[in-house]
Amino acid sequence: MDLMRTLLSHEDFRELETMSNRLNRILSEGGKSTRRPDETVAGVDWMPVVDILETNDNFQIHVELPGIEKNAVKLSIEKGVLLISGERPQGTLSEGMRYHRNERPYGRFERAFRVPDSVDEQKLEADLQNGILTVRLPKVEKAKPKSIHISVA
Repeated sequence: MDLMRTLLSHEDFRELETMSNRLNRILSEGGKSTRRPDETVAGVDWMPVVDILETNDNFQIHVELPGIEKNAVKLSIEKGVLLISGERPQGTLSEGMRYHRNERPYGRFERAFRVPDSVDEQKLEADLQNGILTVRLPKVEKAKPKSIHISVA
């Protein structure tokens, strides 16, 4: 990796990293794009990593957003697609400072997820704590598993 950094300028390496992130996004969507029709791939600079969990009551999406304030994050849900977007500003360098390594991504980010029909979109909840955005998508009552007691005759 150090040889590659030597051969490529900082901007060249950033471009390769951006292309790699975009390819990972395409592959993670399994060929089913969740992008809006008016969205271009070029408009996104990086993608935060996520975990998606399911409980009996809801689905949860945990998004890693270290160093990002909650007012820099936007959530919207439309036509069965949850869109999480925002921006991390690039750090500024004081005079006489220079990067030796700059691995933290900055710029616009966006993740889109298809929401199952079993989710009550009106009751979406989200909070950002310690750099982790947690989005809760409650299930509608009929989608929750129920236990049925069988009596022995």
